[in-house]
Amino acid sequence: MTGRDGGRDIDLRAFAREGMRLYGRLAAVDGPVLSFADDLAANLDNADAVAEGIKDAIDAHIVARGIDAPGEARYVPRWAPPRDHPRALDLPAAGVTSIVWATGFARDHRFIEIPVFDGRGYPMHWRGLSSCPGLSFLGLPWQYSWGSGRFEAVGRDAVAVAQGVWR
Repeated sequence: MTGRDGGRDIDLRAFAREGMRLYGRLAAVDGPVLSFADDLAANLDNADAVAEGIKDAIDAHIVARGIDAPGEARYVPRWAPPRDHPRALDLPAAGVTSIVWATGFARDHRFIEIPVFDGRGYPMHWRGLSSCPGLSFLGLPWQYSWGSGRFEAVGRDAVAVAQGVWR
């Protein structure tokens, strides 16, 4: 859910219908090949349930306060991953040269084996740019502003990091 353009949902299932390739949780990396857990359908269902729960809480607030607001139909998934959805991705074969963003519920940088972390395992950076050329971070709290670690405001940081304008 976003407030962009008057409000709309970010629907991964709709993106998949339009050609985006979705995968389960990253399970392993073997050179240029990424392997994924067989949990894509469950992850999509969980994300949908969270979004609907947020909407339910908003609706309850509206009702409790007697606010006159338009209703919205319940979300109905229009796409589900096929049973044989891909569980691996060969990056060079797919033409992938960069990974722009990976997100999860908790920060975990153990897969980055480059000395760019402080003693507590937090990335050392200046507005997302690390001391290692080509390694940048995005979505960290207070990377540039309060919104840096949030979906609604990370865009400005993404552009700046990609262009290296903070240097």
